[in-house]
Amino acid sequence: MQSEPALEAALRPMLAAVDRRVLHEAVAERLRELIVEGVLAPGAHLNERVLCAQLAVSRTPLREAFRTLAGEGIVELQPNRGAVVAAMRREDIEHAFELMATLEALAGELAARRATRAERDELRALHFEMLAAHARRDLPAYYRSNSAIHRRLVDCARNPVLADTYARLNARLQALRFRSNLNREKWDAAVAEHAAMIEALDAGDGARLSAVMRGHLDHKRATVLAQLDGAPDTPGTPGTSEAGR
Repeated sequence: MQSEPALEAALRPMLAAVDRRVLHEAVAERLRELIVEGVLAPGAHLNERVLCAQLAVSRTPLREAFRTLAGEGIVELQPNRGAVVAAMRREDIEHAFELMATLEALAGELAARRATRAERDELRALHFEMLAAHARRDLPAYYRSNSAIHRRLVDCARNPVLADTYARLNARLQALRFRSNLNREKWDAAVAEHAAMIEALDAGDGARLSAVMRGHLDHKRATVLAQLDGAPDTPGTPGTSEAGR
């Protein structure tokens, strides 16, 4: 049997690899948040030196995180420029939201039939967390609960192909979905739509939940396109910064 020092020496490279993997995943998650919240805007160059200092990491996990995000389509790795936050063309946004509305409508129809009582209770609890964040106008916290609700509804559909397609498409749309709430009137309307989702889920009404979710995504698309066309956000809403440029 190996001695403890020998075993520790054998395991050290493996443990170091685990630590590196966890670190780069944590870095990727933080960058994802900064991109979603608009701190790192579409087209922004991701300055390695600045980000390493801000995130207190070396360039190795940062570059691994860039590759992860590039695989999700939210970062582009450009020759001679490095990593850049991906930007979507207007027509791509229209098409993506059109597909997302269909995916979420199907997820709602299936979730209403397949969700367990425990899952329904979990979704209602997430809804209350979202309402609390909305009441205090904490958009980042609101959006985290909001996103969790949408993901859990997709999980409750019990369709892994749907879940995989949703996850890949939603990664590219999250920043736009976040920004759609900068207008307070649109944000309040979205909260009301979420209440209707929970009611339909509790009633097991798949047709109703499907319709509410399709309408919810259609409204998101309209808001996002209006913002792209220059419609101003409501004064006093959260803004963005230039961090990481």
